[in-house]
Amino acid sequence: MERINLKYPLILIGYMKLISWNVNGIRAILKKDHFEEELEKEKPDVLCFQETKAHPDQMNRFFLQYPNHYWNAAEKKGYSGTTTFSKIKPLQVSYGIEKKEHDTEGRVITIEFEKFYLVNCYTPNSGRGNGILDYRQKWDIDFLDYLKRLDKKKPVIICGDLNVAHTDIDLEHPKANYNKSPGYMQEEIDGFENILKSGFVDTFRQFYPDKKKEYTWWSYRSAARQRNVGWRIDYILISERFVKSVKEAFILQKMKGSDHCPVGIVVKT
Repeated sequence: MERINLKYPLILIGYMKLISWNVNGIRAILKKDHFEEELEKEKPDVLCFQETKAHPDQMNRFFLQYPNHYWNAAEKKGYSGTTTFSKIKPLQVSYGIEKKEHDTEGRVITIEFEKFYLVNCYTPNSGRGNGILDYRQKWDIDFLDYLKRLDKKKPVIICGDLNVAHTDIDLEHPKANYNKSPGYMQEEIDGFENILKSGFVDTFRQFYPDKKKEYTWWSYRSAARQRNVGWRIDYILISERFVKSVKEAFILQKMKGSDHCPVGIVVKT
């Protein structure tokens, strides 16, 4: 696929580049050598981070090239959280999904641009004890209801760690993990399918329907990343009626600093 010319900022030629990344601790990743330089080579206009594990007052510096930054930190310090950085000032910003039972962990930031909503999401992991899968199913229902309400107003882009592998080609060992491992339980797959059935499109699969071994998360155990034994659980989804505006979708597997890697799209604005 021909890449968009990055000689000039994309926003000046009618495009927006979005990168989403579960950084697994923003304070920790900022200490990594050349982290900001490597990320800025991609020239993103908007950065959506998940699992930031920080309040803004805990930060001693920010990404100065992004004048607009929005934080949704969990009430529990050092846990969960989302942050969105944008070179473009949005029309408005909201936090959470309008459900008190879900909105204490800083999992969603929604920013509204002229043509679409951008929802930065860190979906709960279903593997933290008894009853968590039940909670995850409730989350999936309420999150989809929230997306549908937005979609009635204008198209929606959803990005983030959705904590589910969709199909067998989205993880290295599907048979060994199916209905045994969090992230590949049928209930979670059904929740993701319901989003797609409601009029949203997986942008990476739209461009690469059969591409295998394109993962976004690797366990820290057994040198999984070096062996590329991973899962694709980070996504950018988009309203079906807006999908023709997406000109590129990609996974930056070589970018390190977290147990996840970034995903992104280029969208015509």
